Amino acid sequence: MKARSAGKPELDDAQVATAWQAASLLLAYPDGEMLDRLPVLRRLVRGLPAPVAEPLGRVLGHLETAAPQALAAEYVTTFDQRKRTCPYLTYYACGDTRKRGMALLRFKQVYDAAGLVLDGELPDHLAVVLEFGATGDLAGGRRLLLEHRAGLELLRLALTEAESPWTGVLDAVSATLPPLTGDLREAVARLAAEGPPGERVGLAPYGTGPGPVLLPDPVLETRS
Repeated sequence: MKARSAGKPELDDAQVATAWQAASLLLAYPDGEMLDRLPVLRRLVRGLPAPVAEPLGRVLGHLETAAPQALAAEYVTTFDQRKRTCPYLTYYACGDTRKRGMALLRFKQVYDAAGLVLDGELPDHLAVVLEFGATGDLAGGRRLLLEHRAGLELLRLALTEAESPWTGVLDAVSATLPPLTGDLREAVARLAAEGPPGERVGLAPYGTGPGPVLLPDPVLETRS
């Protein structure tokens, strides 16, 4: 079975799983254990189509050449200290409201149905969703990503604006999913303008100026 849509590379399920596995591991905290995996990840990524391999390769290149202490500080600043680049997908749809609990339950139910038991990490962490899709249930992981596609794209946009070296991870994941439709692009723009419910945290400033400029499809961007 192949994942294919207009303008997207033709990836079979094994390639999608490989891309998601690599993306999940590249979102891990860059400690010694994670950095020791880089040669293996480099070999995995090499066999993927260019629109997926190239952005992942950029992330690998940064992790391979930057000083470990600088990487650790950069990672904490990006994913732990900035809400606009939060890796928890339900945050973008629900903010820190009570509705987030029900959204998290949705993830847990999908994992439970596949026999996955989480240990420690929240179920909506992007790395967890990608790992689940890559190693447990590809269709289930894809459903969760598509249900939170607006948040995923907002995270990609925020990382791009911050010139983060981890932007390539989101570019690659986006390249494995269908192109954004008009309605979905409007949802991303609305979320970027308003922020998560009850919060004013996404791309600043909210409600001013001409509005956010959304990113092009990563596949089209690679081809240009």
